[in-house]
Amino acid sequence: MSGGPDFAPRYFRIEQALRARIAQSRPHDPLPSEPELAREHGVSRMTARAAVTQLVNDGLAYRAPGRGTFVAVPTGPRRADNLVRLSEEIRKQGKHPWSRVVLAELRPPTTVEATRLRLRTGDVIAIHRVRHADEEPIAFERAIYPGTVPALLDADLTGSVHEALVALGHTPVRGTATLTAQSATEEDAGLLQVTPGSALLVEERLILDQDGRPLELSESRYAGDRYRLDVAFGVEPLG
Repeated sequence: MSGGPDFAPRYFRIEQALRARIAQSRPHDPLPSEPELAREHGVSRMTARAAVTQLVNDGLAYRAPGRGTFVAVPTGPRRADNLVRLSEEIRKQGKHPWSRVVLAELRPPTTVEATRLRLRTGDVIAIHRVRHADEEPIAFERAIYPGTVPALLDADLTGSVHEALVALGHTPVRGTATLTAQSATEEDAGLLQVTPGSALLVEERLILDQDGRPLELSESRYAGDRYRLDVAFGVEPLG
């Protein structure tokens, strides 16, 4: 896409300004038109259109032909039977996802880690992060990956690790999860800015890649009042 060397910064500035506006708006509120955005930010209509398109793709806005662009109805919380990246969920809420890396290292696996990841030999990559929505900590995540993807340690771990894995040729496809309720430890309290002993939603996941091989073994500890999961289920007929 053309637009000069400063296309990306200008595009990003428009997108972030619109995200901030959407966060303060109600569903179906109108957003500035592309010509208005182009004049306000001193860019081409193509640059303005690209920023709006990204918001539409993220589910934050929708276009009504002949009428304009409007704030979309926020999507609900993540369904427990659907593998959705936390960063995508946060973006759809009009907030900025980012992570603070607490630990990132290559080390020998524990017996449980080697078994769950089906490793006979080799190390694992351990990545511990605090996941944020804007400035609010949402979850403390401890994740283990096979050491066969060492380039992961060179990726930008403040963003989406799943996106980094896809770029390295490992696509998260499906998995299993176990959900429990636990009390916040002293470590949780310090990282999540909650009171020790307060309720946490804890999710343990094993995710497989496109070849059916274990890719990620993780534990995510969510602040109980900042995150929830929806569960879809069927009802078996009485026999």
